[in-house]
Amino acid sequence: MSVKGLLAILFFYSIQLFSQTESKTIILKDKDTDAPIEDVTVTLLKTKQNLLSNANGIVTFELTGSTNIQIKHSSYLPINLRSNTLKETVNTIYLTSNVNELEDIVITKKHPQKILASLIENSKKRLTVPGRLKVYCREFFKLNGKYSYFNDGLMNFQLLDKSRKTDAIILVEQNRSINLTNDFVKDDLLGYNLNDIMENYYNFKYLNPLLDAVAKKEYDFVIKVFSKNKDYNVISAVPNENASGLLDDFTIIYDPDKKLIIEVSSIVSPLVLSKIKEKTSLGSKNIYKSMFKTIYKLQNNNYYLIGSKEEIGFEKNEKNAKKDIEVRNYFLTKNFSTSYYKFKEEEVFKDKTLHNKKNVILTDYWNESGLTATEDEQQIINTIEEIH
Repeated sequence: MSVKGLLAILFFYSIQLFSQTESKTIILKDKDTDAPIEDVTVTLLKTKQNLLSNANGIVTFELTGSTNIQIKHSSYLPINLRSNTLKETVNTIYLTSNVNELEDIVITKKHPQKILASLIENSKKRLTVPGRLKVYCREFFKLNGKYSYFNDGLMNFQLLDKSRKTDAIILVEQNRSINLTNDFVKDDLLGYNLNDIMENYYNFKYLNPLLDAVAKKEYDFVIKVFSKNKDYNVISAVPNENASGLLDDFTIIYDPDKKLIIEVSSIVSPLVLSKIKEKTSLGSKNIYKSMFKTIYKLQNNNYYLIGSKEEIGFEKNEKNAKKDIEVRNYFLTKNFSTSYYKFKEEEVFKDKTLHNKKNVILTDYWNESGLTATEDEQQIINTIEEIH
């Protein structure tokens, strides 16, 4: 064999070796407590793919070639590493908390409500629009304690710049909606309304209750700074003893220099729920669980929504019995781009949810979603795959 032929073969095999795809798993844990860390943003900088750790602190992804990996969480010090340091198929990485010592500080003489209002206004202006979000969404539904319905999908949101709101054109690439029982009633579904979800997230609609004038009387506002990480400040708003109604505990994490909101979370506390009078009228709902979280990302001068999670549980008074319903939603931006995609008008998705859309399954898109299922969720997904 000639030298040229040998070199060609070696070059071919080197390309094959370099382009070989490996499956990698990272388990993210607290350095001090060994507890898994949920909602850690992991970014593969080579492909700009975003991943989000699940409740077990796990992210799983396919790796082709080497890349820098960025690991971030608002409550932990960030880490940057090379993919070639992940020697095992499953790798545990420990993060150092930056919230062990939160100190109350006076940021300004302004009331925190005014600071929050200015943060919202500035964040709305800085969100990168127009832009394109390639999104994976997943929803689980429970009826009377049993999983009864599931849907997920891979879609593109083309954000349009409008003077008063952020509108979006939606193209669904793939999706599946599965009824897991015969007695599930679709009227009970409380999943995403995909037509207005981006407007809500990009206008910070969930923070509106804190901007009302009455909020000053109902909430105790506190501003804190991370003692180990000056990059973020925290606004906490908790209903006080004079408050009434179904009010959330809010936490807003923001960048004090850039004046941008990084994370918003809220939860209705057990104390608040215990004060709510039970409704007994036919068709009324008694909420026993409610939480919400959104995460925003600033990278390469682009500022965009990276993920959200919502969960609600309530009992609905039916004619002959109470119906227990739980809904859990996930939403993850896999990739962000300022590119504009071409489409035909008939390709635009205009329904509120994926429930009634015919299933379109071209690939195992859920395995490359960037959102690893927990063991409990994976059992449901396995059941779905057996059905189909």
